[in-house]
Amino acid sequence: MSGPSPSSTPSDFDQFYTVTAKRLVAAVYAATGDLAEAEDAVQEAYARAWQRWDWLTAEGDPTPWVRTVALRLAVSSWRRARNRMRAHFRHGPPPDLPDLAPDRVALVHALRGLKPEQRTAVVLHHLLDLPIEQVARETGVSPGAVRTRLSRARKALGSHLADPEAEAEAPTPAPSPHPPVCHPKEVPSHG
Repeated sequence: MSGPSPSSTPSDFDQFYTVTAKRLVAAVYAATGDLAEAEDAVQEAYARAWQRWDWLTAEGDPTPWVRTVALRLAVSSWRRARNRMRAHFRHGPPPDLPDLAPDRVALVHALRGLKPEQRTAVVLHHLLDLPIEQVARETGVSPGAVRTRLSRARKALGSHLADPEAEAEAPTPAPSPHPPVCHPKEVPSHG
């Protein structure tokens, strides 16, 4: 396919891209844990959407199609890069970016610990606020399977994201090795 027909305008696609791209990159990044990979997958998904723009807009909202394509591209790329990733793991994870907030780093780290199907369900349902039925349609599983994945993912995320300091009792001060010294006040003499 070459491109959109004259009935579609570049401004329609540009507006769609402007409204949806940032959120889609964030979702794919959360699902993959790799920002560069997420940006590449999203860029390719939008390029494919542009080629089918008339068909996508005739079908209704093109957002689910673009999101599904981007997630599938990211997963395919991840599978092809498995050996490269193993090398990264042997040498340790890349350093965290300095401008990321600690809670964001913790969330990304916790999401990386989930199984891919659980991570995808969490991203679609909790980060993109999609209903369970739509997550089921986009991932090709039953709503019950989505609920199971979400439940297991929440349990795993809870253990990864638990704050051990908040769960522990407040520390009591250690007793001083010496008893406190009392100094009597000087009393003025009367007389």
